[in-house]
Formats: sequence, structure tokens, C-alpha cells
Amino acid sequence: MGEHWYQGTADAVYQNLYSIVQEQPRYLIVLSGDHVYKMDYSRMLRFHQARGATATLATIDVPVAEGYRFGIIAVDEHDRVIGFDEKPARPIPIPSVPDLALASMGVYIFDTDVLIRALEADANQPTTHDFGKDIIPALIRQQPVYAYRFYDENKKVAQYWRDIGTLDAYFEANMDLCHVSPDFNLYDPEWPLRTHQPQAPPAKFVFADAGTRCGQALDSVISPGCIVSGSSISGSVLCPNVRVHSFCHIEQCILMPGVRVGRHARIRRAIIDRDVLIPRGAVIGYNPEEDRRRHTVTESGVVVTIADEPLIGAIKEDSLLAEAQADSRGGGS
Repeated sequence: MGEHWYQGTADAVYQNLYSIVQEQPRYLIVLSGDHVYKMDYSRMLRFHQARGATATLATIDVPVAEGYRFGIIAVDEHDRVIGFDEKPARPIPIPSVPDLALASMGVYIFDTDVLIRALEADANQPTTHDFGKDIIPALIRQQPVYAYRFYDENKKVAQYWRDIGTLDAYFEANMDLCHVSPDFNLYDPEWPLRTHQPQAPPAKFVFADAGTRCGQALDSVISPGCIVSGSSISGSVLCPNVRVHSFCHIEQCILMPGVRVGRHARIRRAIIDRDVLIPRGAVIGYNPEEDRRRHTVTESGVVVTIADEPLIGAIKEDSLLAEAQADSRGGGS
């Protein structure tokens, strides 16, 4: 990395060219780290090679009325890119399809030598050093650039592609997973998740006392290592090793790994950061004014709680030591 932090998406790649050049790749795929979709990049690479492109942009159809939210790509009848406009007020529709436009997915394939020259030229110019705003428009005027139509491997009727670069978008994408038939299929055996899986015991739900306390989770995603002890979970995502003690109600929440929730807590429409300890009696998501005073609250009203923040109604003097000890024995309280 240079003396300055990354100035844009293109600059982030430029400052790491040394590691790319060492590998001597013929092609380079550039991806966004905050998008969710299922895509076979080999299909796109074959398209890139067949068209004789030096740069190929993955695109997805969007209604023209929503095109102002995306980088819109204009193409000719052969899918060669002839224009790129970032969040235009009047998006250019697909030829012969007046109601749809092509939105950039932030997925690019380049001939490596072409990209290196483009990045080096951009680095010496007073630009924003961004792929969408600078690199792509410059290449369109100089090189054969093509648009690849997204082929969704998600096996659903509607194409699934989500940009989760904001807290609200991240929250909504997680809530989608709690639906009975979510748009994004996590359970496709032909598309396993290639990620770290913590070695943790199965999720556990304890206490089934009618009318008093019952450990249950409805329309939720519960990860390994979680213990729900005499509490109600609905429409929520619990990451690995979360502990929820008795008499709690958690609705439409994301609880990050290692979260501990004390008895009688009530949490609604919230993201609780990893390893946060929610004291007994805490109330989150029920009083908008208090939530904004104590926490970060998104435009749609999602409360984001991190460690060491004051919690409404929390009984701070009550220690959770006994409850934590019970958790360590695999039980609940």
C-alpha cells in the first residue's frame, strides 16, 4: 500500500499490483466484497474469450424506473458496451427492451495487461480512481468492452443480486433468509458455502414449561453453538455461540457471534455486535428517541448496538456470572 489509504476502488487494486504481477495471470477478475449472489465466473470468462473482449462487465436487468440507483451500461445490439453512466437521472434502456436497463454488478474481467496500463494511467490523473466512474469509461473509448448478462445459479425464478454495502441493506438481506422460502437458497447441495465453519455443538433449545417459559425459535436461522433458554426468538438470525437466557423476546434481530442476552431482555429490529453482553432487563428497539440517544439507528429504524453502550432498562448491578457459568456447562437459566 502507498503512503495514502485507498482513494477508490481502482486505487485499491493499483496499490496491490505488485502481488498481482507476481502471479502473472492472463486474466483478472475484480469483485465487490459487499454483494450477495450466486455466479459461475467460468461462464463469464468463456464469454469474455469468445467475444475477444479486453474487459467484460457483468450486468443484471433492472427496471428503467430504478436505474438511477445503479451504474447503467449502454450496449449495442451485439452487447458491446458503448456507454457507462453512474446513477443516471435518465437511464438508457436495453436495445429493443424499453422498460429495462442493464445495471453493472461490480463484477469485471480484464485482460491483465490492459488493466495494468489503465490503472497506471489513471493513477497519474486527478480522478476519483474508481472503476465505474473512471476506468470503465476510459476503456470503452479505447478497447473492446462487452456486457455479460448475469446467469443466476440460485435456481429461483427471479434473479438474486443484493448490494449489502449499507446497514439497512445488510439487515434486510439477513431478514430475507428467515422467510419460509427465502429468495436466496442457502441449502443447495450443489452450491456449498466455502467459508469458515466454527467447530461448535448443535444449537440447543431448553425449557418447555407451559405458560411460564419455553425455549423456541420461529422463522429464524440458528447457528451451531447457540443455546436458547426459555425465550422466544422470531424472524431472527443467531450467529454461532449465542446464548439467550430465560424470559427474553427477540424479534427481527441479528445477533453476532458470542452475544450473551440476560434474562427478561426485549430486543426488536436490531443488530447486536459480536461478543456484546446484553444485561438483564435491557430494552432495545421499543423507544426510538432513547435508541437514537444511546445507539446508532439506521434510516429505516434498525438499532445497532456495540459493546459498552448504555441499555434502556438494563439491571446493571445484577451480574450475569452465574448465567455464564450455566452456559459453560451446556445448560440454561
